Amino acid sequence: MTLTPRQLALSTLDRQLLLERRRLDVAEAVRRLCALQAQSPASPYLALWNRLEDFAPEDLDAAFAERRVVKAPLMRITLHAVHSEDHEPFRAAMLSTLRSSRLSDRRYTSTALTPADADALLPELAAFLARPRTGAEVEAEVTARFGEHAHRVWWALRTYAPLHHGPTGGPWSFTARNAYVAAPAASEAGPEEAGAGVRRLLVAYLRAFGPASVQDFARFTLLTSRAIAQALRELGDRVVRVAGPDGAALIDLPEAVVPDERTPAPPRLLPMWDSALLAHVVPGRLMPPRYRPWVVRRNGDVLPCLLVDGRVAGVWRAVDGALELTAFHALDKAAWRGLTEEAVRLAALLADRDPAVYGRYRHWWDKGFPEAERVIVRG
Repeated sequence: MTLTPRQLALSTLDRQLLLERRRLDVAEAVRRLCALQAQSPASPYLALWNRLEDFAPEDLDAAFAERRVVKAPLMRITLHAVHSEDHEPFRAAMLSTLRSSRLSDRRYTSTALTPADADALLPELAAFLARPRTGAEVEAEVTARFGEHAHRVWWALRTYAPLHHGPTGGPWSFTARNAYVAAPAASEAGPEEAGAGVRRLLVAYLRAFGPASVQDFARFTLLTSRAIAQALRELGDRVVRVAGPDGAALIDLPEAVVPDERTPAPPRLLPMWDSALLAHVVPGRLMPPRYRPWVVRRNGDVLPCLLVDGRVAGVWRAVDGALELTAFHALDKAAWRGLTEEAVRLAALLADRDPAVYGRYRHWWDKGFPEAERVIVRG
């Protein structure tokens, strides 16, 4: 059977828990979803609100505080929230990419220091970060060894060293003033650990986003084609080949299922940088190509989106204690009714946490959209 574009979109929505909210523990949900984009502190919370029945933000607060869910640089050299048991193997998979992104950058190489110079600080850094420390505290510690180059050494280390971002409070557990803490029982990953990590990450990715192409997985991670090919060989029949639209070569897990093409997709208000929009090659499965320039800005910001029947139909933002929904094309009454019901619930959650969520990105609305309809919703 050759899968259709609609089936692939529904598969992503189903595995991302966006066809039906589920009753799951927040840490288990994060494991099911592979990883949640987390460079904006609110986004993991709003991602889970879209996916879990009766989601309580306090549950994710507790999971971060207890380190059952952790936040760290991982795929695409971007902050992600992952299940604590996945962090070390995922980091092992990504370590070569993370290291290269910093130690090969001229911001580090211009110091004339070598990678070994930064690596030599790892044991001392782990001891210093036995309890949470601010970035300023770490940089002051690094200054004792590297003097004027401390800022650039710490810039590199905070991306590839075995550490987590520590909760600092605020409405979403993390604030602009980052704290860092050593990852427990972390070890430096050799080739065997890296290979096992890539295999584990690939299986987790397919469980959360499959069926997918090798190129999709490469985009999600920035892993090399060689590393991915090796993982596929070693996984053997734990991964199967399927045919996508126009005969595209896709891979999936043998036990996975794909929804029927007639399955309805409910409305959703996705957070900024939702992983469902970033897990496949451009433009992705849920994004009409003509809307991508308005949703994905030139600097990489991915705006909060309206989903209608499984496709991006517009954007939303918090304004004056309400939610403003902007549709890029005319929607029927049923679509607006569904979006409004979602927006009322979300506005109520934000009222207790952060009524001005994503306020720092409001300048994108000043650039203008192909606005077909706009609705203001209050909780």
